[in-house]
Amino acid sequence: MPNPLRKFSIQLTLCCILGLPLSVIAQTAKPAWQADWDKTIELAKKEGKVVVSLPASTELRAGIERLFEKRFGIDVEPIVGRASSVVRKMIEESKAGVRYVDLHMGGSESVVTGMLPEGVIEPLEPHMLLPEVKDPKQWWGGHIWVDNAKKFVYGTLAYQPETLWFNTQLMKAEDVRSFDDLLDDKLKNKIGLLDPRTPGSGASLWSYMREVKGEDYLRKLVGQKLALSRDQRVLAEILAKGNIAVTLGLSYYSFTPFLKAGLPVASLPAPKEGMYVAGGSGHLVVLKNAPHPNATRLFLNWFLSREGQEVYSRAMHQPTRRLDVDTKWLREFGVLPAKDHLTIEQYYKRQNQFEEKINRLREPAAALARKLLG
Repeated sequence: MPNPLRKFSIQLTLCCILGLPLSVIAQTAKPAWQADWDKTIELAKKEGKVVVSLPASTELRAGIERLFEKRFGIDVEPIVGRASSVVRKMIEESKAGVRYVDLHMGGSESVVTGMLPEGVIEPLEPHMLLPEVKDPKQWWGGHIWVDNAKKFVYGTLAYQPETLWFNTQLMKAEDVRSFDDLLDDKLKNKIGLLDPRTPGSGASLWSYMREVKGEDYLRKLVGQKLALSRDQRVLAEILAKGNIAVTLGLSYYSFTPFLKAGLPVASLPAPKEGMYVAGGSGHLVVLKNAPHPNATRLFLNWFLSREGQEVYSRAMHQPTRRLDVDTKWLREFGVLPAKDHLTIEQYYKRQNQFEEKINRLREPAAALARKLLG
């Protein structure tokens, strides 16, 4: 193995003989990843922008603008909307040869059931350049892949979610200590559910209730005359206005504007039956033949870095798996980060976003939802 000190001495001697500046030594000693990173930044700036499908969070958008766009001079064009619709559009565009979106981050089900089988995404690991991103020791549980092939769908988050919310003027938190309490007559016509017939957190919660309470329970729940919507904002608004008392399947970021406005909404504690472990909106994929390949690689590494994951966790109230990002503060909002509360074994047992789990549990649950809800 070459002696690095001897190599440096030879380089120094050559610089003196040839009259070259000492910066030449620094350049030749630059690690390979740094050279790749510098080149990526240079080429990304020439591309000028990256198109990212992401959740509709104003806090997330502000963080990206403040810490990514201003630093690198790259414009991030956001694509937002209902996950199933956005994913379907990306699939159709890709199959038609239209190259527009570079990356997508969101829930796992629409990716696993839509993008993965259609072959419109490419392996993600080759895009990891920064040592802090590539090193599995930086991540709780190491690198976690949602797809069976373990190379297309990367999971950045892991937590017990807060998907039960209530209007504090219409009921008390102790009124719902169990899923069974949702069957109380006083809640008839007062429960909102994010439509479980399409991929999303509503479908995730529905499948979990089917697993722990059974199909007969779900039939009784439907008998409560649920307010259904595929739009989280719609359900959050009618809860804030007091038109319903409880919502099922909604995420924190849907309630952010109402919480800031001081409206009477709050998350319910986990019921006695417990709660599944989610990956939230942190599943990352790269579209095949991304139109801005270098800006894609640049954004991906920033997003998976400590800073990017800090921005995402703060904006979404969905805790990262990165070990160098504090997530304990989320407990006051009823969110339990997996890395702070669970073992890896418990995580794998309770998670419900992997391809295998989606096919075995969530697809049958969605079929039941279509049968019961029309």
